Amino acid sequence: MKGNMLAMNKTRLFGTACFAIAFAAIVSSCGDKTTRSTGWEFSRNMYDPIGYNPDQPNKNFANGQTAQTPPEGTTPVGFERFDYPNTLEGYEAASVNVHNPLERNEKNLKEGAHLFQAFCSPCHGPEGHGDGTIVNMEKFPPPPSYATGNSSRGGLMKDLTDGKIYHTITYGLNLMGSHASQLSPEERWKVVMYVHELQKK
Repeated sequence: MKGNMLAMNKTRLFGTACFAIAFAAIVSSCGDKTTRSTGWEFSRNMYDPIGYNPDQPNKNFANGQTAQTPPEGTTPVGFERFDYPNTLEGYEAASVNVHNPLERNEKNLKEGAHLFQAFCSPCHGPEGHGDGTIVNMEKFPPPPSYATGNSSRGGLMKDLTDGKIYHTITYGLNLMGSHASQLSPEERWKVVMYVHELQKK
């Protein structure tokens, strides 16, 4: 009997202690609405980067800026240089000198078709006839058909070369904006490969 009462007292004491700790944690977590403190932070150094942010002042450079202009002639990592300007002359030069470096195979054509459907078909249509969903909404005039249309820069769309198509995807033309930020150079070449298929339809 004495042993049972001792066990009950220990249980009550343990339960009371647990309740008190839980109550204290809940009360202490409730702010007094006068502070924005979030309390203790775990691994504070993970929140504060060691490196400078690009827009921060930086005493390590003479002009006091963190973001510096890259040295002339350098190429950023992952960037592929395209040395043909966004001019009619650059467009014509690309037509003569720029050729698709990718092998024409089923895999590249399939990926080109997928990229075309995702990025180009809303305007150009699934078969490249200029009947995309945006055109059907009567928001924009239809682009010329790859198979039968005339290019706004002269000539037939079906005669567009690798370089002309790649130049247009890179810089955009008329209402079509540049797709250089959406499509990597390799992806652009796959789209070029697929557009040649649409020129035959």
